[in-house]
Amino acid sequence: MSRTMGNLGMGLHTQRRAVLVTVALAVLAGCAERETILPGKREPVSAILSAQTAEAEALTDAARDISLPPQVANADAAQSFGTPAFRTDHPQLNRTLTPIWSLDIGAGDSRKHRIVADPVVSGGRVFTLDAETTVSAVSTSGQLLWQRDILPARAEGGEGTGGGLAVDGNVLYVSSGLGTLTALDTSTGGQLWTQELEAIGVGRPTVFENLVYVMAGDDTGWAIEKDDGRIAWQVTSSEARTNVLGGPAPIVTDGLAVFSFGSGELQAVFRQGGLRRWDASVLGERQGRALAKVDDVTGRPIAKDGVIYAGNQSGRTVAVDAGSGTPIWTAGEGAIDTVLPVGDSVFLISDRNELVRLNAEDGSRIWGTRLPNFVRERPQRQSEVFAHHGPVLAGGRLLVASSDEVLRSFDPTNGNLTGVTDIPGGASTAPVVAGQTLYVVSRKGQLLAYR
Repeated sequence: MSRTMGNLGMGLHTQRRAVLVTVALAVLAGCAERETILPGKREPVSAILSAQTAEAEALTDAARDISLPPQVANADAAQSFGTPAFRTDHPQLNRTLTPIWSLDIGAGDSRKHRIVADPVVSGGRVFTLDAETTVSAVSTSGQLLWQRDILPARAEGGEGTGGGLAVDGNVLYVSSGLGTLTALDTSTGGQLWTQELEAIGVGRPTVFENLVYVMAGDDTGWAIEKDDGRIAWQVTSSEARTNVLGGPAPIVTDGLAVFSFGSGELQAVFRQGGLRRWDASVLGERQGRALAKVDDVTGRPIAKDGVIYAGNQSGRTVAVDAGSGTPIWTAGEGAIDTVLPVGDSVFLISDRNELVRLNAEDGSRIWGTRLPNFVRERPQRQSEVFAHHGPVLAGGRLLVASSDEVLRSFDPTNGNLTGVTDIPGGASTAPVVAGQTLYVVSRKGQLLAYR
């Protein structure tokens, strides 16, 4: 009896609590504002965000007219064109390219060795450096004129890779991955002198007036007397954490030599004496996805109209004043090869394997065209990417030579693909144009000529 009465009491208590809660909710509902139903079509939030993204892409990836410099029938391409004195802004080249000859020039790419030296052209000869230490001179009609191994006496074959080439007058200057700079007679290949720089990995040389400028070990810049190989002066940078094979050629402009170090630093010094004038940097990473966290200046610096453009592989390209080093703009696009200013634009191959056009005034993106990226598309095998070299401007279009065995032509106005040409074995260097002929070295160690 007492248990029954107790259960009845608990039930009444529970009912009273439920009534109180219901009353409280009713009071709160009465106090709340009435929901306003807006007229119009309902859209999911995701659709609106997608539309905004598409609109933004349409604003940044659009065709824009460009004024190209006139085509010039250049006979030579003797040095890296980062320095204005050695650059033909727009070489003449036929719209349709046909292979005319090929020639073996030595060791090709392998697991330990890479061809990184672009060919140079001077005096009716094309000069190449293979993946090791063999230098070749080839006539513009495809005959081998001479070959010379520049391996130092202290070294063993197969030890070094990398380097670069530059011609000044009748002398070919060759840097090697073994830390040497060698001067050869362009007619015979005879050695004039060799300077050992006591560093592993020497970048592309630049010859201007009485000095050869070169970077060694990614942290030391050298000035070498071009007549006898004696060291004139040197400059240093902070040690690089990461770098890539084959440093960019120094730039010479307005009394200054500008070196690009593996630390991401740009350092300008007075050419006579090496006194430092200014420092700038190409530092920072792409927010989100970058190809690599490499601070090295991989976008070959180039000087044009008082501005130096350079990029790294982590997602940054910069423009700085050539006289003072003052930053002008920074773009969120990396550059893995040439940074090419043309008219009011800057073209580059980005760290995401896109051919990109930027506004030269502020670095904003105009358009981007995707290039082949991963060698294998399956996600679990996406480790190796195709290498793309360039771009260069010739014959009214942009040219990119790639390791997937294709030379591609693009419209500089909108980035549209306008033509393709086979590169047997795939490209290992950027294309070089001289005498209305395009030269490129393949990964198999062949010099290929197209006209």
